[in-house]
Amino acid sequence: MSRTTTLFRRFFLSIVASMLILQTTMVQASSDADGLPGFASLFEQASPAVVNISTLSKPKARQQVYGPGGEELPEIFRRYFGIPLPDEGMSGRNQPMSLGSGFIISPDGYILTNNHVVDGADQIIVRLSDRSERAAELIGSDKRSDLALLKINSDRSLPVVKIGNSDRVKPGQWVAAIGSPFNFEYSITKGIVSALNRSLPSDSYVPFIQTDVPINPGNSGGPLFNMQGEVIGINSQIFTRSGGFMGLSFAIPVDHVMWAVEQLKEKGYVTRGWLGVAIQDVDRDLAESFGLEKPKGALVSQVVPGGPADKAKLHPGDIIIAFNGRTITNSGILPMSVGVVRPNQKVELEFVRNGKRKTVDVEVGQLPDANAGAEKTSGKQNSDKNPLGVQVAELDDDYRTKLRLEKDVQGLVVVGVSRGAVRSIGLRQGDIITDLNNTSVSTVKQFDRVVAGLPRNRSISMRVIRGGNPGYLTFRLPE
Repeated sequence: MSRTTTLFRRFFLSIVASMLILQTTMVQASSDADGLPGFASLFEQASPAVVNISTLSKPKARQQVYGPGGEELPEIFRRYFGIPLPDEGMSGRNQPMSLGSGFIISPDGYILTNNHVVDGADQIIVRLSDRSERAAELIGSDKRSDLALLKINSDRSLPVVKIGNSDRVKPGQWVAAIGSPFNFEYSITKGIVSALNRSLPSDSYVPFIQTDVPINPGNSGGPLFNMQGEVIGINSQIFTRSGGFMGLSFAIPVDHVMWAVEQLKEKGYVTRGWLGVAIQDVDRDLAESFGLEKPKGALVSQVVPGGPADKAKLHPGDIIIAFNGRTITNSGILPMSVGVVRPNQKVELEFVRNGKRKTVDVEVGQLPDANAGAEKTSGKQNSDKNPLGVQVAELDDDYRTKLRLEKDVQGLVVVGVSRGAVRSIGLRQGDIITDLNNTSVSTVKQFDRVVAGLPRNRSISMRVIRGGNPGYLTFRLPE
């Protein structure tokens, strides 16, 4: 074989080798690209069950607010403090109030969203994927977990989402959100789960899923999906210093959501368990002082007299390390664990006292707050078979203790609300009615007498105390 032939052969083989290397690199790059998750089929499958939610409120007269020198506050401050601007509330028409997202969970039109999306709305409008719009009824809401259940009517079976299992969610897995950020409808964003069981200061009863999915105003109430197209959470909050997305988004786990849905359907509010303790985290120094090997548990700093923990003989200084079979690694887990237990249910509680582990059975009480009101006791009650659809009871010592009311508060506690005229204004169990139609009411007899004489098709006022804060609600009785 000649030298020329040999050189040519080597040259040819080097070219072939280079092409093979290039091809292998291209194949590898393609494989890497193909290995990333695709969201097109997820969006196509899930988006028809996602809805856009807008709300309307009745016009309000403009409120003038002035600075210390007598000058009117600039527009930015009026917006920040929620004060109407010159073009707001002056036309006599209903004004748009907020915009968010939601998703359909049943073919007959039940929809889940955030409470803050519809809170205070006089009218709720749901826009479906086919661009049609429906007026929605607020079936129930829960401020503590920021949930609201709506219902729309339709002449056809509606598309629904698939409900997943948030207990199977793991940090690092891919997730996607579909919603209407800044009113850009049916936008999909993706990211990963960053952490689980996050406790936020304003929502101690929700074990949030933390993600880095881009969530912005308008995404609120929309679904968070896993890669199987199943809802694993409701996008609820973001951490931000700018008003926009900064990489920290929080979703309500779907297991927690579905636990609340049945109560919202049945009662319009959510009843939670209550232990009757004030707690704090255990740091390294506290752990050492209480004889623990490492910081863990929830340190009891106060026990409510007569509460479930008091009856179970818990003391300040006890450290709760397990509740109902769940390990309490930090104080934020305890309220979440207690809240999902049915009132009057007995559970096992493990705690450390003077360096020794102890176990006790505790009968969980009912959390007294604005959404889950007082249990029925011996106080005199009326029937809810009245035009308002409200059942009230007279305040006795038991109610005052459970609702933490001052002795000078006079009125009637709401113990039940059916689908009557006041359901639409958000009256809830545990509210205290002090005045109805400008008349003070403190006995069932007075209340029934005032209800019987209420006018029809005219605005009626009701003064209500909720969570210690008084305010007025208005409604109309139809002809």
